Amino acid sequence: MKRNPMTARGAEMLRAELKRLKSEDRPNVIKAIAEARSHGDLSENAEYHAAREQQGFIEGRIAELESKLSTADIIDVAQLTNNGKVVFGATVELEGEDDGKAVTYTIVGEDEADIRAARIAVTSPIARALIGKSEGDVVEVAAPGGTRSYEIVAVRYE
Repeated sequence: MKRNPMTARGAEMLRAELKRLKSEDRPNVIKAIAEARSHGDLSENAEYHAAREQQGFIEGRIAELESKLSTADIIDVAQLTNNGKVVFGATVELEGEDDGKAVTYTIVGEDEADIRAARIAVTSPIARALIGKSEGDVVEVAAPGGTRSYEIVAVRYE
């Protein structure tokens, strides 16, 4: 069975979504189905069909989250030894060698990645280039616009 690395924060977010789906969304859709059934003929009842479809999505997401959490290898970043190396869960400050532009990324599991929040998947090209490197190292990253060079300015375990 394949283990999925995940930060403690990412696992908590998935648990919170699972709890909401089970305690709020699932009961609400069951009520909607019961109400739609009370309106009579189900073959032409749009509310009933929409509620049943929504129920399918909710049940599918619940199964997906339970599966992801059951195979999660939860890593508490705060417990890692700070040796300056880039590892899963580390927050890395980079400076572009070409333009001097500073960027900061946190390396997380695939299910928690969100580029708008500067959380990149451990499987992304930039994360793969960073893993195992240390502060002061320069890394080359193959990007869609060509190869980019970054200097690792700082590595934090938050």
